[in-house]
Amino acid sequence: MRITILILVAACALADAEDWPQFLGPTRNGVYTGNDLAAKWPAGGPAVVWKKEVGQGFSAPVVAEGRLILFHRLADKEVVEALDAATGRPIWSFDYPTHYRDDFGFDEGPRAAPAIAGGRVYTFGAEGMLHCLDFATGKKIWSVDTQSQFKVSKGYFGAACSPLVEGDRVLMNIGGSAGAGAGLVAFDAATGKTLWTATNQEASYSSPVAATINGARHVIFFTRAGLIDVDPANGKVRYQFPWRARMQASVNAAAPIVVGDMVFLSSSYGTGAILLQIGASGLKQIWSSDDALTNHYATSVYKDGFLYGYHGRQEEGPSLRCIEFKTGKVRWNVDGFRAGTITLAGDRLLILKEGGELVMAAASPAEFKPIATAKILPAVIRSYPAVANGKLYVRNEKTLVCLNLK
Repeated sequence: MRITILILVAACALADAEDWPQFLGPTRNGVYTGNDLAAKWPAGGPAVVWKKEVGQGFSAPVVAEGRLILFHRLADKEVVEALDAATGRPIWSFDYPTHYRDDFGFDEGPRAAPAIAGGRVYTFGAEGMLHCLDFATGKKIWSVDTQSQFKVSKGYFGAACSPLVEGDRVLMNIGGSAGAGAGLVAFDAATGKTLWTATNQEASYSSPVAATINGARHVIFFTRAGLIDVDPANGKVRYQFPWRARMQASVNAAAPIVVGDMVFLSSSYGTGAILLQIGASGLKQIWSSDDALTNHYATSVYKDGFLYGYHGRQEEGPSLRCIEFKTGKVRWNVDGFRAGTITLAGDRLLILKEGGELVMAAASPAEFKPIATAKILPAVIRSYPAVANGKLYVRNEKTLVCLNLK
């Protein structure tokens, strides 16, 4: 009997545990489904488990199988490190030279989050260096200089697509112009070989998402020009929909949100949000508005028919909003809510502000109701956090911290 109870307890613990192996989490939608988070925090905020000084970069940490992968810049090298997620202890490190310089005086480290899949780690540097490393040892398996191979322009803020591993392929928003067009590229996950290229559209700062829609596998990209829906097996473009600001000095940055057969896109710079429905005969526009939920860079989260996200430009002090997914109707609005990122954990929002405040609030369309607030790091936080196995991993410009949310 005692052995049976221990086995059941262990099984429950494994069921409750959840990794965060890629950008926006396991299902790439900013949702943590573990049920191990505390309903409230101590008076001083969540307990700090460990801290580590880090280099430059907006790259989000990712966590799998007890390891955290940190991608940052130290001096003139882009560095990939594996750390023990429980203690912060270094396990292995891999680096290569970088010469990236930001034209606007921003951070000069990598922007894209790594991806962990199939015993490998994939990273994409600010100059477009795509690497595949062995997850166990950090040994390089392959690399591709996408900027050189596909004739990619630097863009405003360098390269920033977080790799999407779909089956045996790594799908990237490259923005290349070589050959027949390399706006989108699929690489063999094991060898780095180019499997297909599609479109000649410039890259955005948005990362793709994969979904099964009407029984078929789709990958949705939000390029600089708008939506592209491709078949991941062969790169065939199923649908395109233009969605770009009229002004040249603009970017698309938030990831697409797929719910059923509907796709939500949102951008700033006077572009606004749009909801599209994917059908056998084409795309159907459900609604569009520049006054609903204009995401500058942070992707919104979806729950039970509602979206929660930021509305407005980061530098102008955006508002926090809840809107109806199928209509765009605003249900509540909080003005002057400093920019940041939003993660959904059960029925709660974890809002991480650029100023270093972590806010836990109810994910309710009725009203914005904060439950707890804590200052966890000095400003400025631009990276997405990772939520894994009851821990929150957050980095600012100098420090990576692990907090216990259990």
